[in-house]
Amino acid sequence: MKGVILAGGLGTRLAPCTLVTNKHLLPVYDKPMIYYPLTTLIQAGITDILIVTGGQYAGDFLKLLGNGASFGLKHLNYTYQEGEGGIADALSLAEYFAAGSPICVILGDNLIQYNIKSAVNEFERQGKGARILLKEVEDAHRFGVAEIVGDKVIRIVEKPKNPPSRFAVTGIYFYDGHVFSMISRLSPSDRGELEITDVNNMYIERDELQYSMLNGWWTDAGTFESLRRATNLVAQTGANLENA
Repeated sequence: MKGVILAGGLGTRLAPCTLVTNKHLLPVYDKPMIYYPLTTLIQAGITDILIVTGGQYAGDFLKLLGNGASFGLKHLNYTYQEGEGGIADALSLAEYFAAGSPICVILGDNLIQYNIKSAVNEFERQGKGARILLKEVEDAHRFGVAEIVGDKVIRIVEKPKNPPSRFAVTGIYFYDGHVFSMISRLSPSDRGELEITDVNNMYIERDELQYSMLNGWWTDAGTFESLRRATNLVAQTGANLENA
C-alpha cells in the first residue's frame, strides 16, 4: 500500500500566518504540522509516500523533509497542485504514483491520537473498494457526515445543517485503484471544487465502501481554533501513539 498526503491549498483561514508559509508547515506544539500525517503513515507500515503540495512555498517542504531520511525513509515523492481544486482534484495528481496500487490518503492538517495499523489491516483484508474512518463528534455539521443503517454507510452528506448522525468522516481514506477513474467523472460542486464526498458516495453506490471507527482524539488544524486545540491535545497526550 502507498500513502498520499494532501498538503496543498492556500490556508486562507490561517492568514496572516499563511502569507509567509504553507499552512502545513506551521507548528503544532513542538513539530511542524506535516510531521504528524507523515508519522501516521510510517507507523502504519506505509513507507512509499507522495506529498501533494501547492502555493508559493511548496519548495519549503523539500527543505524541511528532504528525501525523508530523518524519518527512516529511503525517499519521498512530491508533486504540485495548481490552485485550489478540492481534495479530489489534489488526489488525482497521485494517479501516476499509485500505479494501480491501493492507497491510504490523509489530509495534511489531520492529527490523531493513536495509529491506524488496524484500519490498514482491515482494508487489506477487504481487498477492494474504499474504507473511511469515522469519529463521533459534537459539531458534525462542520464535516462530511455518514448516515449509517445497520453496519453500512448508506450516504455521506457534506457539511449538513441537520446532520443525519454525529459520525464525521475524518480526513483519512483508503482506496483501491479505481478511485482515479471515479475522480475523472466528477463535476465541480457549488464551491467550484471536486469533492471527495462525491467519490465516497460513488463507492457507496457500488456497495464497496466500508468504515472503521477511529479510537482516541482526532482534530484538523485548519483554523486558529482547531490549531490551538491540536497543539493542546498533542501537548497533553501525545499523538500517533500505539492503539489503546
